[in-house]
Amino acid sequence: MTELLNKLCSLPGVSGAEDSVRDFIRTRAITFADDIRTDAMGNLMVFRAGKRSTTKPLMLTAHMDEVGFIVKRITDDGMLKFGFVGGIDPRVVIGRRVCFGKVSGVIGIKAVHLTSQEERKHTPDAKDLYIDIGACSKSEAESKVNIGDYGVFDSDFLEFGDDLIKAKALDDRIGCAVLLQLLRKTPHVDTWFVFTVQEEVGFRGATTAAFSIDPALCINVEGTAAADLPEIKPYNRSCAIRNGAVLPFMDKSAIYDQKLLKFLCNIADNEHINWQTKTTVSGSTDIGAIHKSLTGVPCACVAAPVRYIHSSVCVAALEDIKNVLYLLQAFLEQFNNKTDFI
Repeated sequence: MTELLNKLCSLPGVSGAEDSVRDFIRTRAITFADDIRTDAMGNLMVFRAGKRSTTKPLMLTAHMDEVGFIVKRITDDGMLKFGFVGGIDPRVVIGRRVCFGKVSGVIGIKAVHLTSQEERKHTPDAKDLYIDIGACSKSEAESKVNIGDYGVFDSDFLEFGDDLIKAKALDDRIGCAVLLQLLRKTPHVDTWFVFTVQEEVGFRGATTAAFSIDPALCINVEGTAAADLPEIKPYNRSCAIRNGAVLPFMDKSAIYDQKLLKFLCNIADNEHINWQTKTTVSGSTDIGAIHKSLTGVPCACVAAPVRYIHSSVCVAALEDIKNVLYLLQAFLEQFNNKTDFI
């Protein structure tokens, strides 16, 4: 799992430019696929026939895209003015390394020595930031990057501490890695494993994938925001790393199917799989689009808690990721049909 996560997180895949992630997953998935498709949006959909055929298949989803940057303008002195792709807090990008393909850069602001006391009281707006790629002029910068080019955090994968990992894009390469592992075993019933695009900018890939597959139900596999930091009160920590797989009851885009959620909780308890829920309602996922597709789709989410999400230094615990995998393996082995949880 660690090696797989390392490879997935090292790939660039900003929303709308997930090609390298999709190509990597396809090479791994095709060995086990009974059918494999890429739709017009760019979703990769992998079908595994179950031990028992069903009228409607299951659907498991994870999104391939990550947050990043897009070049909006090149200044006369060769600096890049940029916009965020997806939800990035400007505070986490200052002084960070970024890359546009093989072109490296850093996000800079005025040195503290040159700022006024008033300026130091406020976090700079994104419009006041720039990316320095070492160019001396606009023409030199234009020889390296173009308006509309996508950039990502330039961040190494690191194993550290007590079985923790640090990387960019753990949201949601964790889900991609889990789905790839699940593909290796034959599920009990027909199942589509869907790797979606453009989740970070509004669930756009999930919308078309759900209409294409028309599933009996959907489980989304995610990395979700943990806030288990010293200064935060326990009831505001949302979820915590090392506390197990996260089974949230809702987010800002959907209320999850309560019977399906209970079914998953019961499996976790019966299989002695460590799990937790979220103590806050925050964020949103592909379920926001999937649950209201067609005539409605029962949905739930199984996630791994991630600290410092949507930054270059996302942190997660391998044991939590493994608990997500074990829970979904048990679900795919035990699920027989929709009446299991109705």
